[in-house]
Amino acid sequence: MRVSEIMTRDVRMTNPNQTIRDAAAIMADIDAGAVPVSDHDRLVGMITDRDIAVRAVARGLGTETPVGDIMTADVRYCFDDEDTEHVLDNLGDQQIRRLPVVNRDKRLVGILSLGDLANHGGNSHAGAALAEISRPGGQHSQTRM
Repeated sequence: MRVSEIMTRDVRMTNPNQTIRDAAAIMADIDAGAVPVSDHDRLVGMITDRDIAVRAVARGLGTETPVGDIMTADVRYCFDDEDTEHVLDNLGDQQIRRLPVVNRDKRLVGILSLGDLANHGGNSHAGAALAEISRPGGQHSQTRM
């Protein structure tokens, strides 16, 4: 199965100059815990509810803090024409639960989550990926800055 068959296509974004309050409002509006960050139609980061809690609130930063100050700039992504099993393996290896999806022109076309994969027949593979994702620490640990 290809990523394009199961990804979420309607993606809301924020930009590095918007506030974390703006990003949190978008998350609340779409009932999601992550929002891609774009700068002039280019994917430059991801911000999650955990980024806001751990990188901003825990440090005493205010709601007017720019998204660019706390976002994850090292963005991992997948292509819309990739095989989902390959992507599942990468999610586990990289310890992440969701990926922006780009086309071959590197334009954002969707988001793929572990839940999307589990809901479309990949339960055993999704379970294995979740076990890898849930390992303590790792490259994307929130305490690493």
